[in-house]
Amino acid sequence: MFIAMNRFRIAPGREAEFEAIWTGRKSHLEDVPGFRSFHLLRGPRTDAHSLYCSHSVWESRGAFEAWTRSEAFRKAHAHAGSSRDIYLGPPEFEGYEPVDGA
Repeated sequence: MFIAMNRFRIAPGREAEFEAIWTGRKSHLEDVPGFRSFHLLRGPRTDAHSLYCSHSVWESRGAFEAWTRSEAFRKAHAHAGSSRDIYLGPPEFEGYEPVDGA
């Protein structure tokens, strides 16, 4: 198993717009080999930003990496730069592998 996470810092007052973009997008993940699940998580809010995290679970790191080189990935991210003023910097990627053998 491999967990891929991207943390996003969102401009105050733009949270509903960010959520609409993510919930309304076509992810192209449903038929990707090795994909298990996806969640968009809302985190803490400060005066400076609201924190969100995309959380996807994959069969393996290799399956995730293959997706990042695929046409499905390019399609899913085709409009990623169209709302730049919502984001306070680029997303911060974190990848995790289980330690407990799960």
